[in-house]
Amino acid sequence: MSPTTTLDGTCALVTGASRGVGRGIALGLHRAGATVYGSGRSIETADLDDAVARVVCDHADDNSVTRLFDRIATEQGRLDILVNNAWGGYERMVESGRFTWALPFWEQPLWRWQAMMDVGVRGAFVASRHAARVMVPRRSGLIVNVSQWAAQKHLGNTIYGISKTATDKLTADTAVELRDHDVTVVSLYPGLVRTEAVLAAGVFDLANSESPEFIGRAVAALAADPHVHRWTGQVLVAAALAEHYGFTDVDGKSPRPLTLADV
Repeated sequence: MSPTTTLDGTCALVTGASRGVGRGIALGLHRAGATVYGSGRSIETADLDDAVARVVCDHADDNSVTRLFDRIATEQGRLDILVNNAWGGYERMVESGRFTWALPFWEQPLWRWQAMMDVGVRGAFVASRHAARVMVPRRSGLIVNVSQWAAQKHLGNTIYGISKTATDKLTADTAVELRDHDVTVVSLYPGLVRTEAVLAAGVFDLANSESPEFIGRAVAALAADPHVHRWTGQVLVAAALAEHYGFTDVDGKSPRPLTLADV
C-alpha cells in the first residue's frame, strides 16, 4: 500500500521542532505540502525552511501553549495534524563531572522527573487537549505522540521508562475517547535517529540508523492515508510504516524495523 503523500490544504503543528526528530518531522510535513507550524523555546534559530512558521513556545507554560493554538486558529482556522515531540530531561546528562543519565532511580536528580513528566507527558496532554477541541467538531484529525521502546523495556533510566509508558497510555486512552469522533491518535517509535546529538556523540553504530526526515515521511504517510483511523490507539514503528507505505529514507535506504529484542 502506498498512498500519495500529498498534504496540500492541511495544517500541522510539530512541537519541539527546533532540532532533531521534531525538526525532521516539520520538514517532512512541509515537503509533503502541509502548512506547518513548528514550536519550541529555541525555534527562532532552527534550521528550517522559511515556509515553516516558527512560534516560540515553552510547552511547560500553559499560557504560552494557549497563545500558540490561538495563533493557529486565527491564521488557519483549522488543525489537521498535531505531532507531540517536545520533551525534557535529556539536558544536563553530566552534572558536576558525573554522568547521571543511567543512574539507578534512587540516585536520579529529581529535576529530570519534572522535565520529562511536565514538558513531555503533560505537555503532550495539554497540546492534545487544545487540538481535540479543534478536531472533534470537524470529525477529522491526526495526533502523533513521539514515543520510544523505553515504554516497554528498561532503557536508560526508570524515569525515562515511566514517562514513555505514560505517553503510550495517553495515546491509548485519548484514542478511546476520540474514536467516535474520527480523530486518530497513535504513538510513533523512531529507530536510532541521526540527530545532532547522536552524530556529535560519535559512539553509535549508524548502519541501521534513520534520518530525522525519515520520521517526517512516516508522519506524512499516516496523514495522507484516508484509512489512517484503523491505526488509532496503536504503537507504530517508523521503519515498519516505511515497509507498509513504500517510502524510503532521504538517502534511498530502507532501515530495518527494530523489535523489542533489538533495543
